[in-house]
Amino acid sequence: MTRPASAISLAPGPLVLAAMILLAAMSRWLPLPPNFAPIEAIALFGGAYFASRRMAVLVPVLAMVVSDLGLGLARGAVYLDYLTSAAYLPSLAANYLCVLATVALAFGLRGRVTGGRVLGYALAGSVLFFLVSNFAVWVTAFAVPGYPACSAGLVPCYVAALPFFKTTLISTLAYSALLFGGFALLRSRLPVLRAQTV
Repeated sequence: MTRPASAISLAPGPLVLAAMILLAAMSRWLPLPPNFAPIEAIALFGGAYFASRRMAVLVPVLAMVVSDLGLGLARGAVYLDYLTSAAYLPSLAANYLCVLATVALAFGLRGRVTGGRVLGYALAGSVLFFLVSNFAVWVTAFAVPGYPACSAGLVPCYVAALPFFKTTLISTLAYSALLFGGFALLRSRLPVLRAQTV
């Protein structure tokens, strides 16, 4: 017998996952180094643990929207321009595309979450984000001032972005450790969370 949709959405497992993802996304409001963000980690976490694939996609995307809007309000014109300017649209779209792609990638973690696998998927997600987001920066290099290396070509654009890749990788690993490790701790104490996906 299946539960009605309303019971599924109010079950403790999905609520815990959603709360953890939202809290991680809101950490973007803290004064952190550039590119130190939970973007890939929340996508991996949602894809690995939400039983509903729809929720696995919607919750990380909505958490990103909430955190982007919060950044827009907190940082004012600079970030609001990023969110609303046509010149930055490919870059913004690339970030959300990476979230969707990483959620799909993380479906491979379902029922097989181990420290080694999370590490491998976090590395893959970080590389994916680096390749896609910097391709978008290269595409917009002529429209967005301040990226002279990208005006020279795609390879110089990727080379110029390597310091940001290091930060992305470190943050993805750190947030993955917090989310997956924190959830493992919760599961050890709360039997209702012990299913492979919730």
